[in-house]
Amino acid sequence: MRKFEHALAQLDSNAPDFAEQSARINAEREAYALEECRRRAEKYPNDLQVRFDLGELYFKTGRISEAISEFQKAQNNPHKRIQAMGYLGQCFARRGMNDLAARTLQNAIKEKLTFDEEKKELIYTLGCVLEKTGKKKEAIEQFELIYGTDIGYKDVAAKVDAFYSGQ
Repeated sequence: MRKFEHALAQLDSNAPDFAEQSARINAEREAYALEECRRRAEKYPNDLQVRFDLGELYFKTGRISEAISEFQKAQNNPHKRIQAMGYLGQCFARRGMNDLAARTLQNAIKEKLTFDEEKKELIYTLGCVLEKTGKKKEAIEQFELIYGTDIGYKDVAAKVDAFYSGQ
């Protein structure tokens, strides 16, 4: 990974092909990280942290089916359970399985006891899923939970204000 970081640092940001070279190096870095993580998962199939890491890499590269499989395994890691459920909800939403996404996110929210950034993200994602399915009232209820404690979180204020102004 250091090799890729070094290569990126050596690029001349004023060069005409800077964006192209940077994108190529970043793509190579992602492919390398994915392959390394996949090898670790094969070598240590019961390491749930590795499964979570592999799921994240699959998710970031748009390989949603593979990500779902890894996050389903990673849910059994008590330290990553809620995060894995959050990612699973996002994966299901990306595949258009909005009811399953909503149910998964609701379960994660129930398990998350403290109202921190992670819980806000889960609630926000649930609100977006509900909004996509046309459940505007239920979506706004989720956004209002965040609005009540953090008006500046993402576009929550705009969503809630638009709802109440009748837009």
